[in-house]
Amino acid sequence: MDWFGDAYRRLHDYVGGADDYDDPADVLAMAMVLRIEKIEPPARVELLIAAARAVALLCLDERSGGDGPWAASMDAWCDARIRKIARRARSSHWQAAQEVWGVTASCDGAQARAFVPGRVGDVDPRIKRLQIGGTEVEGELPKGPSGAAGTMVLWINPTLEMTVGKMAAQVGHGAMLGVKLMDLQRARAWYDAGCPIDVCSSAESKWAQLLDADRRGEAIAVRDAGFTEIAPGSVTVIAECPDLR
Repeated sequence: MDWFGDAYRRLHDYVGGADDYDDPADVLAMAMVLRIEKIEPPARVELLIAAARAVALLCLDERSGGDGPWAASMDAWCDARIRKIARRARSSHWQAAQEVWGVTASCDGAQARAFVPGRVGDVDPRIKRLQIGGTEVEGELPKGPSGAAGTMVLWINPTLEMTVGKMAAQVGHGAMLGVKLMDLQRARAWYDAGCPIDVCSSAESKWAQLLDADRRGEAIAVRDAGFTEIAPGSVTVIAECPDLR
């Protein structure tokens, strides 16, 4: 079976679905964990890149496609409204999180792990015990991309105030949606390269251009549902794939 083609098409064809649950425990979400040690915490941009890459790598993993063990969970999650919940971990709690189904990504020493989505009522105790708040780390985001070939660029809305945990969830969503801008061959090459990503803070003039590019189908925007921190419908991140179209 073409597992990669199956995983790619899930993201390429994603439109979202209903989000009507009688029991809040039935809500489907992807848990994410950011490694933030007390001594020598990671820089902000590297942590966000690691978070975005972890989501993309999980979504396109062999276990997420075809008859893989994660495929049914990924299908159910993408058939509903995409939700992600970011937490922080350090030391032994971070090590314990590695035992839960998911994918860890790194960027210059920063690490994040994305987990196979499921009911929020069924979150593994090793993840549920981790704190959702306290994700702030130092560092400024660059104003422009690195220019490295084959890199997806995720631009963060300069007018919104978001915690690092919120931004991690948003760039994770942006990395998923950015796959829509690639054909199958380019998506496979990007995946095989480790899903290279830049995360940048857009100037307001650049943001207006990006919104126009989204309308033309040359970029793709993340519009938040507004469950936490920001208003519903806010555009949080815009993905560009200039060398991957």
